[in-house]
Amino acid sequence: MHRRVITFSRNAFLPLTTVCVNRCGYCCFRTPVREGCVMPPDEATRTLDASAALGCTEALFTFGERPGAVPGFNEMLGRLGYADILDYVYGLSLAAIERGLLPHTNAGILSYGELDRLREVNASMGLMLETTADVAAHRDSPGKDPAVRIEMIENAGKLSIPFTTGILLGIGETMDDREESLRVIGDLHTRFGHIQEVIVQNFCPKPGTAMSDAAVPGTDEICTTISLAREILPADVAVQIPPNLADASHLIGCGVNDLGGVSPLTIDYVNPEHPWPQLDELRRIAGDAELRERLCIYPQYIEKGWYSSRLEPLIRRLAEKIAAPGRDAGA
Repeated sequence: MHRRVITFSRNAFLPLTTVCVNRCGYCCFRTPVREGCVMPPDEATRTLDASAALGCTEALFTFGERPGAVPGFNEMLGRLGYADILDYVYGLSLAAIERGLLPHTNAGILSYGELDRLREVNASMGLMLETTADVAAHRDSPGKDPAVRIEMIENAGKLSIPFTTGILLGIGETMDDREESLRVIGDLHTRFGHIQEVIVQNFCPKPGTAMSDAAVPGTDEICTTISLAREILPADVAVQIPPNLADASHLIGCGVNDLGGVSPLTIDYVNPEHPWPQLDELRRIAGDAELRERLCIYPQYIEKGWYSSRLEPLIRRLAEKIAAPGRDAGA
């Protein structure tokens, strides 16, 4: 009998800006255009250097959706020498590659052309579907229109981009809505074969937000949803939980086979009140399963060659590195 495998990646989390055109009812990440709303280039490169020195293999670039649509943002970015946020993330992706880190970008809604451009310097990309339901929490968030998000995930499939998506629990959706969302994701993967992992993430209330007093999903409810995801999704799609947001050691037996990106250096800027478990804690969470490190691009997509020629040497080198006998997943 084969021992069960639970995977994770070592990453650096870089929030390039907190400016966002959406106004979600549960978010504490978004800020107006103001001093400090953009991560300076020198801070970003210092983070990349330090993360590379700690053995990280992934640079996770996250930022608010369409910040350039917010008045004053592009002028601020222009003073740093960049035309727009995608110009900035492209440049930092090159800096990450130079330092031996594979870029993975969560940019919110992007067009087909923008996805195609970033594909040249990103090993994988992501966008949470969150839900196919029309929920009050998304009333002031045009980018959270389910049809818009589904179209982007579809475009990523057309471009053969290894992709991460997921659902967010507790934002006003029902269990039927969750089932529908998972079936939509499963259908997209059946058509394009590009969904490498689906995150089942529980909403965490934030003080000062419209949903600060909203009820949160309990462990049993999260477990039921994870089991549903494992039942609906194709077997080659990983089911992931963020190990800092829920009782991961209890949820691991519900059908989870990935614990996502965990950083030895940077915090979870979207959920700053929930620190990452360090790698010895991940091993405890995995229990009897084998904890195995992975890259942000899953092995099957490396085998298929779903990456740009610019990334090939680094992907090959890092794949050998994490497979080396001396690379301890619990170290």
